[in-house]
Amino acid sequence: MNKDKTDPPAPVRVWLDMCADLFHSGHLGAIRQAKKLGDVLVVGIHPDSEVLANKGPPVMNLSERIAMIEACKYVDETTSEAPYQTTLQTLEKFNIDFCVHGEDISTGADGRDSYYEVKQANKFKLIKRTQGVSTTDLVGRMLLLTKRHFIPNRLDLATLPIFSGYDKAIEFKGRNVLRFYNLENKGPKPGEKVVYVDGAFDLFHAAHVNILRQAKQLGYVVVGLLTDQDTNDERGSNLPIMNLAERRDCVSSCKYVDEILVGAPSSILDEEFLKTFGIDVVVHGTEGTPEEKKRYSQLGAKYQEVDSDNRDLSTSKIVQRIIENRMKYEERNRAKIEKDAKANWIKVEFDDKGNVIN
Repeated sequence: MNKDKTDPPAPVRVWLDMCADLFHSGHLGAIRQAKKLGDVLVVGIHPDSEVLANKGPPVMNLSERIAMIEACKYVDETTSEAPYQTTLQTLEKFNIDFCVHGEDISTGADGRDSYYEVKQANKFKLIKRTQGVSTTDLVGRMLLLTKRHFIPNRLDLATLPIFSGYDKAIEFKGRNVLRFYNLENKGPKPGEKVVYVDGAFDLFHAAHVNILRQAKQLGYVVVGLLTDQDTNDERGSNLPIMNLAERRDCVSSCKYVDEILVGAPSSILDEEFLKTFGIDVVVHGTEGTPEEKKRYSQLGAKYQEVDSDNRDLSTSKIVQRIIENRMKYEERNRAKIEKDAKANWIKVEFDDKGNVIN
């Protein structure tokens, strides 16, 4: 018997709790940082009742929010047993070594620091708040119908810093399509079918995840991500709500996606395209515009339709939720702005339409 043999150290278990409402790059940034701090990342999702009491009505319900986090390639475990005020009891229940949160001050409805108890016990670590889009920003874009977040088609995506790190720029009929490998395996295995799923993937949600999960069962999944202008030409209004870079970040988090083609053409889906990108099967959900259905039907046997299993969930229906509850979400956004300003000793004023005027 080897007396020098020692047991390996126990894995470090990290806790990160969040609402995860309208999943976006801010959530992803926090998740990535938290994962780097330990071996096992446990993400707690606040129940609807907790979100309502402390932040206002969530846009997405609990099952929709959990689906997004469960599909994230950086997350090891998820639970909905996550009170807004993080307690030592919660950490002990899930065998957690410490919890993390961003630099923004999080307070409950009573004004108390949500992490006071775990900070006192020295079981808290601070991570940087991801700059950029937030749930509040996205709701604001829907209500104000702004297009300022769009990335114009006239720009060469390969030259933009936000798309640095691509594996290859492929010229196809006058535009650069950027290939990003999403997982460790760069390319399909021998004999593995290449499955193509294209779309805007705007407000990346549970119905998208269900389609990608089914596509993954067929082979190596390549997502074709449409540009902001191409998406807007097809869907109108101020869609997409998320710009191309924000949508790329969300799709890249999904464990069912092997590869992403950023800037894929929406109107050109023919044999030349399939041959150029080595595609065997094209998959799409049952939902879609008449133009989309016509485009896919021309592919014949190479096209396969799958059911998203979420007929009440689509980008347009999420936007409709916001519009139908406009007053509630305007008040939620206003309260969030005032809360953040108060935490940083800033006075804010609003006009009669609820816009910040200073």
